[in-house]
Amino acid sequence: MGITVLELEVGNVANPDNTVKLEFLIDSGAIYSVVPTPVLEKLGIKPYFEQEFRLADGTKIVRKKGTALFKYHDQIGGADVIFGEEGDHILLGAFTLEALGLALDPLRRELKPLPMISA
Repeated sequence: MGITVLELEVGNVANPDNTVKLEFLIDSGAIYSVVPTPVLEKLGIKPYFEQEFRLADGTKIVRKKGTALFKYHDQIGGADVIFGEEGDHILLGAFTLEALGLALDPLRRELKPLPMISA
């Protein structure tokens, strides 16, 4: 499998016109997106609380968690975001992809529109 990267904008839901462009590694196994803490602080995004996470190697880490606005072309969505620390990768997780109405085709490593269903 290859690596898929995507450039999109991150902003504060309270001030959606002020955004920062970042290049994200799409991690189909990650639930949440990870953005460096200095970027989130610059945007005025504040964490709600700290949460424990388990990495792929079994290691446990604690990170702050908040909510950010994500923009990709015409798609805009809000999703939980992890305040990344030094050494953390900038990741785009499944919740953010879903908030943008996108899904990753794991074989072709391409983004596809996510069928939106209202029950």
